[in-house]
Amino acid sequence: MSTSDQDQSVDTPIPAPDAGTATEAEAETEVQAEAEGEAEGRRLTPRQARRLRIALSSVGMVAMAVVLGLRIASRSSVLVVGVYGLALILCGVVIELSRNGRTRLGSWLLAVGLVAAIGSDWLLIP
Repeated sequence: MSTSDQDQSVDTPIPAPDAGTATEAEAETEVQAEAEGEAEGRRLTPRQARRLRIALSSVGMVAMAVVLGLRIASRSSVLVVGVYGLALILCGVVIELSRNGRTRLGSWLLAVGLVAAIGSDWLLIP
């Protein structure tokens, strides 16, 4: 091996930042959005919207778990477990969507999913 071969450096890939850590650009964007939100006084910042969706989904999960427990106690059915089990999974999906910044999609999914779960309980389960 010659010295010219040894002098060549091998480019190593730079590891990507973790999905859970925010880059500087994202942090600056959130700070600017918070400043704009405070100036307007009414709108939620993206961070506040994510936290709100996560809180609403968590409350929805707890409510669905309580209703599932009450429905199983009164009438044990696979359909009951299926409807409320899917509602619990939906709440978990909405929490993950909110953590990843998809708050609008999460909001629509949560609203439509919970209405569908309650409607199917009312229509399908005697």
